[in-house]
Amino acid sequence: MKSAQVMMSGACLLRDVSLCSPVGEIMLTGCEMGVHTIDIQVEKRSSRYWLAQHMVSNGQSEISSELQRCVDWLQCYFIHPESVSSLPPPAFHHPLLQNDSFTAKVLWTLFKKVGLGKTVTYKQLAEMAGNPKAVRAVGGAMRRNPIPLIVPCHRVLCSSGESGRYMGGKGDHIKVWLLTHEKKALEEVNPEKTEEST
Repeated sequence: MKSAQVMMSGACLLRDVSLCSPVGEIMLTGCEMGVHTIDIQVEKRSSRYWLAQHMVSNGQSEISSELQRCVDWLQCYFIHPESVSSLPPPAFHHPLLQNDSFTAKVLWTLFKKVGLGKTVTYKQLAEMAGNPKAVRAVGGAMRRNPIPLIVPCHRVLCSSGESGRYMGGKGDHIKVWLLTHEKKALEEVNPEKTEEST
């Protein structure tokens, strides 16, 4: 983990933290109030698997408690995904998630109702968010999701069952990896449930 730049965004003093992960470098940005963004750097593939003992801190005391909570959540997700539900998620402080737009409603619905190893279609998510005809708007909300992984847009599939485009098509392999990672973790915890569902 590397603590890096400090920047201003509105009234927030933003800090960013860079992490190595199995899906590439991840850049977290946030303030004292919460996480603003999680950005998976597709171009910067990590050559090593991210483990707790491989985290290197440069000025870790400078990051907010919410960014540290996000680091802890992501670490747990990649190492023991079946345990993330026992951790409190970090607070979100991106402006998109602070208003009452349909996009915010879709993202909060996804965050609260589509758990680890579960998937929904764009249409199902539109229905869950209260507007069954807003399938395209749900797709737009997924593209604008500022906090992927924690707000799990990778769990939203096309009605055909295909994974759909992730990160503008550049991260389709990441979406498949994330869904497989979650499925394997749940199979290890509940092998009998996996046998029942096949």
